[in-house]
Amino acid sequence: MTTDERIEEVSILLCEDDESLGMLLREYLEAKGYNTTLCQDGEEGFATFLQGTFDLCILDVMMPRMDGFTLASKIKELNYEMPFMFLTAKNLKDDVRSGFELGADDYITKPFSMEEVVYRIEAILRRVRGKKSKDQAIRPIGLFTFDTQKQILSIGEEQEKLTTKEAELLTLLSNRQNELLQRDYALKTIWIDDNYFNARSMDVYITKLRKHLRKDPNVEIINVHGKGYKLVISDSKNTTE
Repeated sequence: MTTDERIEEVSILLCEDDESLGMLLREYLEAKGYNTTLCQDGEEGFATFLQGTFDLCILDVMMPRMDGFTLASKIKELNYEMPFMFLTAKNLKDDVRSGFELGADDYITKPFSMEEVVYRIEAILRRVRGKKSKDQAIRPIGLFTFDTQKQILSIGEEQEKLTTKEAELLTLLSNRQNELLQRDYALKTIWIDDNYFNARSMDVYITKLRKHLRKDPNVEIINVHGKGYKLVISDSKNTTE
C-alpha cells in the first residue's frame, strides 16, 4: 500500500490505557497518514465510537471501566463489519482465542514495533477493501432486482430510480436480508449522526422504501422495537428477536 493510498481518509479508534504508549502509537500512526483518535478506557472508547466514524478499531484488552473484549462486543452489536485488532501484554492462548472468537482481525502482543502495527493495519485494510470490492452490485430482493450502483429498483419491466438516501438504506437492509439492521448503525453509516432529527428522517425513508417494495407481497420491512429494522423475504416474516 502506498502512502497516498494510506492517507485515503482512514480513521482509527485507538483505545490504550497506558498513556505513554497510547500517545506514542497515536503520533506514529498520524505521522503515517492515519487519522487516529486516542481513548484511555473502554467507556470513553465506546462513547467516542458512537460519536464518530471509524474504519478500524485498535483495542487494548486490559483497560479500566470497560475491558477491550467487552468494548469489542458492544461495537460489533452496532457494526458487525467493523474490523478491529487487540493489543495486549498477555500471550495466553485463552485470551488469543477469546479475541478471535469475538471476530478480531488481528492480535498483537506487547512489546511490539510500531512498524509492525502499521503492516498489520495495512493487511487488514486490504482484506476489508477486497471484500467490499466483491460485493454484488445487482441484488435480488424477492421479485425485485436492486442495482446498488445505479440506484435502480426493478420488478418485471418496471424500474424505479431511488434517491441516494433510499439506495443507501436499501443497500444496508439488503446486506442483512431476514436479519436485524441496527438503527444506530444505519444512522451512523448514512447520516453520520444519530440525533433525533436524523432518526425521524430515516423513518421517512423507511416509509418510502415500503411503498417501493409493496408490489411484492412477500417482501416487507418490519420494525424491531427499540432495535432497528429487518428486510424480511417470503415466509420468514416475524417481529420477534
